[in-house]
Amino acid sequence: MNKPSDEQDFIAAPSPADAVVGKPPRARVEDAIDTEETAGEKLERKRDYLEGFLAKKPEADSATGAGGKLQQAVIDALKEIYDPEIPVNIYDLGLIYGVEVDDECDVTVIMTLTTPHCPVAESMPGEVELRAASVPGVRDAEVNLVWDPPWGPEKMTDEARLELGML
Repeated sequence: MNKPSDEQDFIAAPSPADAVVGKPPRARVEDAIDTEETAGEKLERKRDYLEGFLAKKPEADSATGAGGKLQQAVIDALKEIYDPEIPVNIYDLGLIYGVEVDDECDVTVIMTLTTPHCPVAESMPGEVELRAASVPGVRDAEVNLVWDPPWGPEKMTDEARLELGML
């Protein structure tokens, strides 16, 4: 089973230092210019390129889903509800964690309160549900009251902080 030392099972690749390679040819401006194309043909080619770009119409805004018109309408309606103890609306106060609108125009609002012992703990979720359901185009609204993550002043918008003198 012993092979003589002069027989090998592999062929070694040549070392990069062993190969002598000349410099690659330099790029020349004359090589890049297409001298056969006239100025009119070049302009026509540019027009073809821009025609597709200019013909594209903006995609229609969907009424449902994230960023849809219906979601924004619900958010605008929620901005009309003010905390009775603080002169800031509940959206800017950071009590609304999310507004989701599904394909059937059902709205789910995820919200919290400043504390579990908030005086409006019983009435505020119902008011939010009624306000969200009253937006034209909404089929049904549901409010999920959550306590995690807990509300904190860092959840307020800059506008709310300015209104409360916290900026």
